[in-house]
Amino acid sequence: MEAKPNNREQFERAKKRVDEIKGFYGHLTVYILVNIFFLVINLLTSPEHLWFFWPMLGWGIGVAMHGLRVFNYMPFFGKDWEERKLKEFLEEEERQKEKFKNEDHGKL
Repeated sequence: MEAKPNNREQFERAKKRVDEIKGFYGHLTVYILVNIFFLVINLLTSPEHLWFFWPMLGWGIGVAMHGLRVFNYMPFFGKDWEERKLKEFLEEEERQKEKFKNEDHGKL
């Protein structure tokens, strides 16, 4: 499907978003399959010592963070946060320029 030139940027953003979501679900699928494998290996080789939950816990934290980022639930470092910070820095820079300009004109 060919996107119209004026919608190209919007199409690219949507495609990137779909790719990010697909990547997360791929990551989640591998996480589940590998951890089932670890569980089976653990129960077959040393059922008295359950170690499978350690890699499951560590990797699970990574999967959870990946999901939070992909679905924009990161309150501190999500896209909204980035946009707010960029806007804040740009506004601060403009204020500094105006302040400097006003100080220069006062000296003349």
